[in-house]
Amino acid sequence: MITIVYVLMCLRKVRLGLTLMVLLLLIACTIQAQQSYVYGRITDESSGSPMAGVNIQAENTIGQTTDDFGNYNISLPPGNHILQFSFVGYADLVKKIFLNANDSLKLDLFLSPEAVTLNTAVVSAGLFMQKISDVSVSMAVIKPQLIQNRNSRSMESVLNQIPGVEVMDGQASIRGGGGYSYGAGSRVLLVLDELPLITADVGQVKWNFLPVETTAQVEILKGAASALYGSSALNGVINLRTVWPGLEPKTRINLYTGYYNKPIRKELGWWWESNPLFGGLRVSHAQKIKNLDLVAGMDAYSNDGFREMNYEEHFRFNVKLRYRPEKMKTLTYGISTNVQWQNTSDFFLWRNADSGAFLQQTSGVAPTKGFRMILDPWLQYFCKRNGKHSVRGRFYKVYNRFDNDADKNNGSELYYGEYRYYRKFIEKLDINIGLTGLYGNTQAELYGNHFNSNFAAFAQVDYKVTKRLSLSGGVRTEYYNLDNADNKISTVFRAGFNFKAAEYTYLRASFGQGYRYPSIAEKFTATSVGAINIFPNPDLQPETSWSSEVGLKQAYRIGTIQGFVDMAAFWTEYSNMIEFTFGIYKPDSAAHPTLKDIGFKSLNIGKARITGLDFNISGSGKIAGLNNQFFIGYTYMNPIDLGSDTLQNDILKYRFRHSVKADMQVDYQKFSFGFSFVYNSFMERIDAAFEDKILGQEIFPGLKIYRQEHNKGAVVFDIRTACRITTSTELSFIVNNLFNKEYMGRPGDIRPPRNFTLKFVLQL
Repeated sequence: MITIVYVLMCLRKVRLGLTLMVLLLLIACTIQAQQSYVYGRITDESSGSPMAGVNIQAENTIGQTTDDFGNYNISLPPGNHILQFSFVGYADLVKKIFLNANDSLKLDLFLSPEAVTLNTAVVSAGLFMQKISDVSVSMAVIKPQLIQNRNSRSMESVLNQIPGVEVMDGQASIRGGGGYSYGAGSRVLLVLDELPLITADVGQVKWNFLPVETTAQVEILKGAASALYGSSALNGVINLRTVWPGLEPKTRINLYTGYYNKPIRKELGWWWESNPLFGGLRVSHAQKIKNLDLVAGMDAYSNDGFREMNYEEHFRFNVKLRYRPEKMKTLTYGISTNVQWQNTSDFFLWRNADSGAFLQQTSGVAPTKGFRMILDPWLQYFCKRNGKHSVRGRFYKVYNRFDNDADKNNGSELYYGEYRYYRKFIEKLDINIGLTGLYGNTQAELYGNHFNSNFAAFAQVDYKVTKRLSLSGGVRTEYYNLDNADNKISTVFRAGFNFKAAEYTYLRASFGQGYRYPSIAEKFTATSVGAINIFPNPDLQPETSWSSEVGLKQAYRIGTIQGFVDMAAFWTEYSNMIEFTFGIYKPDSAAHPTLKDIGFKSLNIGKARITGLDFNISGSGKIAGLNNQFFIGYTYMNPIDLGSDTLQNDILKYRFRHSVKADMQVDYQKFSFGFSFVYNSFMERIDAAFEDKILGQEIFPGLKIYRQEHNKGAVVFDIRTACRITTSTELSFIVNNLFNKEYMGRPGDIRPPRNFTLKFVLQL
């Protein structure tokens, strides 16, 4: 009897234990499912202005950054948490909080410039969030305030303000890596929201297609980055990240108008009946709708152009959606699109260097109607132990119609997919591995119908050896196919280190390999632009490179001014370098060349070397009681064509040896004033055929004499002023090319004269 009672008591204890275990599991699952939120706005303590890009971390999670309006919203499980808020030039702020289940805690904070920090969050260097002070490569970061203050109408004009970066006729170059190729092929890869954005046929960047109105941050990675990003990252990467909404809906409306002033040389604009006008409307909206994040933008723009038959009209809209399922907090998915229609006419050949410099050779006028669209579905899943799976896709369609010359109509479609897995181990090791696939389809009279495909696998490892020393390394293997006839396999590596030598002193060094497959346009284009012919080169081979650098980033504080100095020495070597080369390309069957044999052709010129120095200083603080933000940078380059026949003229074409760029913003109560300037030295070498007579004819009439008379480089100043009328409205006045300087970009391309812009902003 006692035994039976004992057994029943044991069974009762077991049942009670099982019941308690089930209850504990249910409670744990409930707690796991019940997420809480911390949200708020981060502002500057001295000026009260919202701070975009503030890095926020909760314990050992990856964290996030504030949006364009200084807002943040973090989802956290119930319990105790330690939040850290950091931003370059400001003191770190740490807050301890406790959250109950389903709490929604509002936490508005001020950051003060009491200590020097280097904590701007970037993702481009290693494909994960890290402080800019910890990366092993040179990087520049553009905040949305610079875009808004300058009322930049496209990302192209913003990038031309950044030290070491040039965009010439749509061709981006970092540290002299690119010359001039009339937009065909790019050694700088543009990345939009983690996916590459270059066309399948020409391999170019469509700058006015980028959603400037919803930009959160632009990161510029200098140096070969093919191990991370593949072909076309030979010279560097420009990564544009768009905003996500904060807790409160935000709408920004930007309305502007302006006109071009008469050039100093009256004979340039003699044909103007009135001053050419430009203007536009730019709108952005960001809002949370329960578990759905919505971002939308619109841009309408019209520009008469300061040159004959050189105008632009476009309309663009974009929508971005992100959804977090209620029952699966570790999963997010979404889709985004960007669509644009445009009507343009580019300028290529002037009639002469005097009264015809702003007039086109009529045979070169090519009005174009264009359509562009991207569609990006994506999915992201956070697994246990700080792991993250992401799958992203992109469909990119481009179509151009030439009403005056249907033989130049062209279009392309690009399909891109990527799988990436990221994992963080014990706060010391970050690993990224991924697979990518690309398929491009091109239909064009200009260069025929073609298709190309790429498949790649890559890995990136970042390891924090000690509190001061971190190492990084990466490898990528990529397979390339063109028309099932041209197959290539490339494997490249990168490595680097970052060493914290003192509290605010960081040393870095890096080495990276790069490669670029020629675009379809470079290999097969056969057309003409006025008197200039463009010839195909089906035998064009891929170009490769390696780049290395050593650098120092040093924070400083002088009184109330604080910021950092960044210095780097770089060395880049190219093999099989592709250059768009002007000359006479006579077929073997012809006894003598004719004007039809004159033009451009993409050639593998052989080896090249670019060495140089970068020096940048930036800071913020109070001077004479006024809030200031500024940066200034100097870049020196020695770009050498190692295959040149003469040492006296061996510089690579279409480069500037010296470049200085600066910007400063001063704020006082409701008013602000800013100015910027750009200096580029004289472009020492261009294609000789541009200056010399070919078969007794000048291709660019007067160019040789013009360059002899304008051989000192150019300094161009811009100024701006703004007044906050109310807390939600602002009126700005902007003057570009303040002193009406006449200067040239590529040969025959005189840049805009002085122009004025009046801008009104409404923020709701």
